[in-house]
Amino acid sequence: MFKQWHNWRQKSRYREVSRVCIPLVTGMAATTVMEFTDRIFLSHYSVDALSAVVPAGVTVFLILCFLGGIAGYVTVFIAQYQGAGHPEKIGTALWQGIFFTAFSGVILLLIAYFVSGPLFKLFGHSPEVRVLEEQYFMILCQGGVLHVAIQPFSGFFTGRGMTRPVMIANIVGMLVNIPLNYALINGIWGMPELGIRGAAIATVIAWGVIVLCLAPPIFSKRFRTDFRLLETMALNRDILLKLFRFGVPGALQFSLDIFAFTFFIILVGRMGTVPLAASNIAISISSIAFMPALGFSFGISSMTGKALGSGRPEEARSAAWSGIHLLMIYTLLLDALFFFASEAIVSMFIDASEMGGNDEEILQMGSGILKLVTLYIFLDVFYMIFAAVLKGAGDTRFLLMAIAGATLCCMLIPLYVGINYLGMTIYIAWGCIVFFISTLCLLISLRYRGGKWERMLVIE
Repeated sequence: MFKQWHNWRQKSRYREVSRVCIPLVTGMAATTVMEFTDRIFLSHYSVDALSAVVPAGVTVFLILCFLGGIAGYVTVFIAQYQGAGHPEKIGTALWQGIFFTAFSGVILLLIAYFVSGPLFKLFGHSPEVRVLEEQYFMILCQGGVLHVAIQPFSGFFTGRGMTRPVMIANIVGMLVNIPLNYALINGIWGMPELGIRGAAIATVIAWGVIVLCLAPPIFSKRFRTDFRLLETMALNRDILLKLFRFGVPGALQFSLDIFAFTFFIILVGRMGTVPLAASNIAISISSIAFMPALGFSFGISSMTGKALGSGRPEEARSAAWSGIHLLMIYTLLLDALFFFASEAIVSMFIDASEMGGNDEEILQMGSGILKLVTLYIFLDVFYMIFAAVLKGAGDTRFLLMAIAGATLCCMLIPLYVGINYLGMTIYIAWGCIVFFISTLCLLISLRYRGGKWERMLVIE
């Protein structure tokens, strides 16, 4: 046993994983704090605003994740070019992400002006909530090009293992967002009272601040010279096609994951205001676990790409398990907090609110749901890390098939039939989410153990 422990210590990459992933986790934590405080402010503003912000936010996040996932997949190209010793190709890969970002801006404007109204009519929520959903969704779509732009700019640093600039940019964005959010929602410090519209505007401004933190260093004299950024400013058909070939399935994999939750929120909204508010609170709280796991997944994906580019897949395996161990420490502590202090955490969203006689019911329901969330976020650690390895290798087609099958069989069909025809309770509905992540965890783990990803590359 001592020999096995000694061998693992020789192969483990805790220090390197921490160096790459912790800044990303910190950056994601800043994003989480932005969303968390945003929803707390709105929960104290009105129950309709709280009921609207999660469905609208998750819906626009679904779109932004797809577009941003494609643009951000340049991270894998940059990581593999870095590992293979081809820095001259890094600039070319970055520009393809920037060109796609500009195209995304046009798509988002079209969605904002022509899709938002008809889309939220389909949700079947109350007219008061629907109006707020449309307002929040439209503003975020109009400024969504900034969110997409963050992805390739972050990928330039993350793909090369330089994650501290990404962390700093996200922290600065958070420091701008929180006070601006509070002021625009409530109309203080000379700002107009805009409610949910103020929350959306503050978010867009924060995205712009993050872009302004990332872009100038990228185009500094040092990087312009090292990566020939000006000379490579052109469409590259080969890399652009590969970006779509690998990036679209990868983006769809993540987007389908978000879509499953969007569909869940839509159906839960038909159960009534109390189940919807309780579920929205649970999802907002669970983001505290989700965003750091996402930060680790970005880091592990980058490290996998670099390891495979340099022909050392064993380093990717060590990085994956080191990442799981480090992330599990945080997750288990969070699980204990969610399980034993669920009522205290949920009450943060409903104390001093305008929910009236529904306070106690929402508190009890939200606390019960939060206990189910503990199992979900435990399994999510393995799913996120193993999926990150597959994505870093370019095995995105399998990821897409796995998420599509699990979404259809474990979420869409059971929830639709159960809620609309069988009178499914909110707790059984959340049980479907646990079943969904359990199935995904099994599928992705088996693919990882198979080892086919070790022989994959997205670069020539």
